[in-house]
Amino acid sequence: MSNEPITLTAGDAEVTVLPGNGGRVGGLRVGGVELLRQGERFGCFPMVPWCGRIRDGRFRDGATVHQMPLNSPPHAIHGTARDGAWRTARTGPREAVLTHDLADPWPYPGRVTQAFALTEDTLTITMAVETYESSFPAQIGWHPWFNRNLGGADVRIGFEAAWQEERGDDHLPTGNRVAPRPGPWDDCFGMPGGVDVTLTWPEQLELRVTSPEEWVVVYDEQAEAVCVEPQTGPPDGLNTRPRLVTPLEPLEARTVWSWRRL
Repeated sequence: MSNEPITLTAGDAEVTVLPGNGGRVGGLRVGGVELLRQGERFGCFPMVPWCGRIRDGRFRDGATVHQMPLNSPPHAIHGTARDGAWRTARTGPREAVLTHDLADPWPYPGRVTQAFALTEDTLTITMAVETYESSFPAQIGWHPWFNRNLGGADVRIGFEAAWQEERGDDHLPTGNRVAPRPGPWDDCFGMPGGVDVTLTWPEQLELRVTSPEEWVVVYDEQAEAVCVEPQTGPPDGLNTRPRLVTPLEPLEARTVWSWRRL
């Protein structure tokens, strides 16, 4: 099937999915109001086969060290799938399924499947990485850019985390866990009971980002947008907390965005 843009609708909610631009969500409109920052590099893109930064772009798998391109020098950031085209496997009025085959510079063959399901007040996104050949470490996550302002007061970010990954000068976790600190943030937080972050645009809309996963990066250092990024491990996780994809066991993750008017 083609990689043309896909539009999903349910009630007054409308989602645009862009297979040809990294399998990202290009837009989420509720009652005609766009919630995601617009632009080729924004919306909400999948982070796979890793999330955030890899220190110096290098990760080890057994005795082998792999070097990824330094697309955020001196590190590699946000995986490779957001830079490639995805294929539309299935689409309907409220759902779509995309696939992407991992390829160079990623050193292992594998397939990523991403599914989108829209209702009148939720968007559920699931992703899975599978292989039929050699096993490899991987991560899954999403990087949404939510508009800071929808025409009223700026958004408020609310969450309770068990810990914050201490961030070094290189923007990577030091390995120490500290009590959550006030923002502004470009930081990873631990939520053992699952990610649960609420964005509130006062007197307009409340949106919850949830996931069964344990880690979330919150980024609010940009004037135009804020990011809430559920993921299967912390930044540099290919080195510190790798999750193994095997022929018998894919890596799977899910995030749900739910909203209500205020």
